[in-house]
Amino acid sequence: MGWNTIKRSFKSRDMQKRVLIVVLLIVVYRLLSHIPIPLAEPTQLKQLIDNVFNSQQLLGFFDLLSGGALSSLSIMLMGLGPYINASIIMQLLTKAIPQLEELQQDGETGRRKINQWTRLIALPLAIMQSVGLLLLIRQTASAQLGIDIVANTSAFQWVLMIATLTGGSMLLMWIGELVTEQGIGNGISLLIFAGIVSRLPSTAGTLIKTIEGSKQSLTIFGKELPVSGKGLLITGGIILATLIVTFLVVKLNEAQRVIRVSYAKRVQGNRAYGGVATILPIKLISAGVIPIIFAVAFLSVPQFVGELIKNNATPWIADLGNNLTVWFAQPGRTQVTSTNSVNTYIYPAVYFLLIVAFTYFYTSVVFNAKEIAENLQKQGGFVEKIRPGEQTENYLKKIVSRLNLFGAFSLGLLALLPLFVERLLGTSSLTIGGTGLLIVVSVALETLRQLESRALMVTYDQDY
Repeated sequence: MGWNTIKRSFKSRDMQKRVLIVVLLIVVYRLLSHIPIPLAEPTQLKQLIDNVFNSQQLLGFFDLLSGGALSSLSIMLMGLGPYINASIIMQLLTKAIPQLEELQQDGETGRRKINQWTRLIALPLAIMQSVGLLLLIRQTASAQLGIDIVANTSAFQWVLMIATLTGGSMLLMWIGELVTEQGIGNGISLLIFAGIVSRLPSTAGTLIKTIEGSKQSLTIFGKELPVSGKGLLITGGIILATLIVTFLVVKLNEAQRVIRVSYAKRVQGNRAYGGVATILPIKLISAGVIPIIFAVAFLSVPQFVGELIKNNATPWIADLGNNLTVWFAQPGRTQVTSTNSVNTYIYPAVYFLLIVAFTYFYTSVVFNAKEIAENLQKQGGFVEKIRPGEQTENYLKKIVSRLNLFGAFSLGLLALLPLFVERLLGTSSLTIGGTGLLIVVSVALETLRQLESRALMVTYDQDY
């Protein structure tokens, strides 16, 4: 990383202006995250924050990505969820519809059209998601706390809340695009990054209170151990473990397989082209954190269905609802008894398997071995000792399959890490775990790369 180049670039007024705009936009986003939804009862919000979000992993995960806007029922409650979902839908449609694939290959004009369609798709998704989240929060609060956070709410007030949430999501999407236009980072990723980092102080405070509250005893794997005078040691161990995990996350995020590609030498007129070698890097985890997001969403469905049907008058339906609620409740956030101890094994096992499956699925979407092989063949490129065309495609598929095997297992273990630590310490205060670290690390590294690229352009203009 060229830190000297970045430092020199800040002498440029254009660079200072770009960075200042990005910082101000992030500050505006954080201020908007503290504006509550109209009509919500403030006295009931505290109960909802303290109880409901510790038992619903889907809500907790969305709260992490929104920087706490969900737990405070802010107008930014949905965050960038609708836009991210619309982007995923467009990626899938681009692979499934040849016309969209051709449009994507048309250059800047095609990408602008696809981005415009993505924004249009995000609007109805924001409306549906706002209704779903309000109903989900209402149902969960009613089931666990016995309160209705939108009691005596008229149809007009419901429309007002839905319009507020939809407008907040669209406004956040616009802020993200304004950040992207500054050319020093992806706006959507930076806003998610800011939301996660903003949770660090509250998470650290909760963890410190947990350690201070366990001065007389410490629960490790279900056993009470004395910890008199060992609070500092525990804190140091947590900090050391965090540094180690961060280092491993950086290595996983940056790990890649480098394939050497050579280009045949061609002669046109009096000039010779080609005859050079380059590399084709393939990341270990090409899918990023998308598999974890999909897995969390899928795992939340059985528990939510269980909450809806466990009070049914039909006995077998009520029993099924109770079982679904118990089996798919996140370990460490529910009290484990003799009736729900099976949850200790079911949830992590299903969670891990879903992450592995979605890693293979999403990698197949974002990495098209056939398209890469065809492009290499058209450009006169070939992998050493591999014939162009079909053999190159099969070779790339084999490489990606091997990388996926290790990458998927690593991603699954990283996602399960908070569950293990929470069970070890007997606390559910670790809001930011392996998933949050992976997002923070990947966004930070990518932003630094773009910042360095912009700095090189600025310093080049200064030098010449």
